[in-house]
Amino acid sequence: MLRQIGLQSLAPQPEEQAFDPWWERIAVAASGLHQQGLNSLVILGAWLLWNHRNRCVFDGVAPNMMSLLILAGEEHRLWTLAGTRGLSLLTASLAEDQ
Repeated sequence: MLRQIGLQSLAPQPEEQAFDPWWERIAVAASGLHQQGLNSLVILGAWLLWNHRNRCVFDGVAPNMMSLLILAGEEHRLWTLAGTRGLSLLTASLAEDQ
């Protein structure tokens, strides 16, 4: 998800084995509305992964990263349209930088 919006440098590193310290590290790298957008993106990603994992475990769905990334793009668009704090600003400012 981070690569899709040009933030692959913030992706978890192999030595980072816990979610909270990674999230804290990247949140410090952003400020203001960008931080709110980044936090929303992290929450969206975690929620999607958790739901996909549950479908695999409880419903017998085969893990599929491509379908998860497609769903992530769709959900990101919907969250942005719904006015999720900072998410549209984060995406817009990244698009301007490219």
